[in-house]
Amino acid sequence: MIRGFIRFLFTFLVKVRIEGEDNIPESGPLIVAANHFHFVDPLAVIYAMPWPLDFIGGFHMRFAPLIVRWLPRLWGLYRVRREGSSRDALRQAEEALLAGGILGIFPEGGSWATVLRPPRPGSAFLATRTQARILPVGLDGLPQIFPCLKRLKRATVTIRIGKPIGPFALSAKGRAGRVELDLIGEAILRAIAELIPLTVRGVYSNDPVLRRKAEEVAAYPWAGGAFIPNRTRALQSKNEEKGAT
Repeated sequence: MIRGFIRFLFTFLVKVRIEGEDNIPESGPLIVAANHFHFVDPLAVIYAMPWPLDFIGGFHMRFAPLIVRWLPRLWGLYRVRREGSSRDALRQAEEALLAGGILGIFPEGGSWATVLRPPRPGSAFLATRTQARILPVGLDGLPQIFPCLKRLKRATVTIRIGKPIGPFALSAKGRAGRVELDLIGEAILRAIAELIPLTVRGVYSNDPVLRRKAEEVAAYPWAGGAFIPNRTRALQSKNEEKGAT
């Protein structure tokens, strides 16, 4: 019912173009990994995929209006605590993948910016634990949906689906294993970067100016479960530097 409702909304409120549908595998286990610039992103992934999928996401949907926060809860997702212990959610997601399931994830860990940022370790961790391949998905145009609707226009949304990558495995443990995990996460984000416009590739842009601007918002803004905007974090760093001098 929820999938039908989402398809109805996208059909009548948005102009959707899907590219690369031939790259979608027939079955799992599979991790569908996409960029995360807007709270509507999960709906776009649901719209584009041919089968139901599970999601892993945060307890708090800070950037989604209260009126729509019921939808992820109704759909159901493995809920992780930002900068906290999420063993249960990761274990449940791992079990779903080992059973041949499909898991949706946004490797950046949040939608606090509209350019690509570095990954959190969750997507790489689950990929190496389950040997599930990664299906990279690039989402473009979603932040324009509501501004266009205010002007009584339909935004154009493009969903690009890349070729699956992986499976991945770790060859080391401890600190060396974490380095490998980070490299796998970077590979996932670079695969996604190839599917979105050059101007929003963020820290993966070849343009040094765009990359420098993206680095200003790249830091993960949750610390100990609290949200600290990057602007506030930058001011704190400057104050600490002044205090040190």
